[in-house]
Amino acid sequence: MDRAPLRVIDAPSNLGLRPPAPGTVPGVYRLAGALRDQGLLARIGAAAGGVVTPPRSVADWQPGAGLRNGAAIGRYARRLADRVGAALDAGAFSLVLGGDGSILLGNMLALRRRGRFGLVFIDGHSDFRHPGNAPAVGAAAGEDLALVTGRGGELAKLDGRGPLVADHDVVVIGVRGHDEHLAELDAAGISVVTAPAVRERGAAVAAQAAQTLARRGVERFWIHCDADVLDAAVLPAVDTPEPDGLGCDDLPTLLGGLLRAGAVGLEVTIYDPDLDEDGVYAQRLVDCLCRAFTRAAARE
Repeated sequence: MDRAPLRVIDAPSNLGLRPPAPGTVPGVYRLAGALRDQGLLARIGAAAGGVVTPPRSVADWQPGAGLRNGAAIGRYARRLADRVGAALDAGAFSLVLGGDGSILLGNMLALRRRGRFGLVFIDGHSDFRHPGNAPAVGAAAGEDLALVTGRGGELAKLDGRGPLVADHDVVVIGVRGHDEHLAELDAAGISVVTAPAVRERGAAVAAQAAQTLARRGVERFWIHCDADVLDAAVLPAVDTPEPDGLGCDDLPTLLGGLLRAGAVGLEVTIYDPDLDEDGVYAQRLVDCLCRAFTRAAARE
């Protein structure tokens, strides 16, 4: 990563998740504040890029009604795209703090407005549920990769630009080996590196991902990083923690390599401060991010 100015944009949307219990809302809307409280901006030398405030999440969704908060997610994605696009045009690297995975729509829309970009999708789950492989869809955070690759309803063709990224311009990293959509991803030409493979291959994974995109004609890409890519023993403060994930050394190594290999921005999603009363896991996640940016700057 060239030493572009770092700009941190808050995207505290929980529109893409279902309520964890009646009368509650997903706590991911507090992610940005929790990471800021750990001194993130000062530690990576970033400037504040402001907050894109989301609409209110509506709880009275029923199965068969399409995507929960679908219209609101679309409006929010366009506003987030405006903010991220302005940072891109100013030559800044955007670190977007979510929120849930539906913020990927806004970030990829910003890029799509400017041409062809790739996507490195770092996540414990493929988030590839769509009407073609599931009897019902509901929460966009479980469908964000499907949506940005053009699978779904109106959100899959925002501004008439869908898909926001082509299948062959995507590399998925960190999914568990039992993910139900692995075969479909492979058939679509989407490259996949599972979590066990990341742990085994180490720093080579980032270089190989960048090389895969470069062979396909893509030199610049966005990074989606969902906190549930980390092992449940490392960071359980997510809505769906699972074992067999990445460790605290794996993630900085992976991100650091990608940051210096053509990334134009990074989003962090799904960490839930409501599940981390003492802030222990916020500190752990910030430490991972800071180590990644340090590695990128050092060009290790």
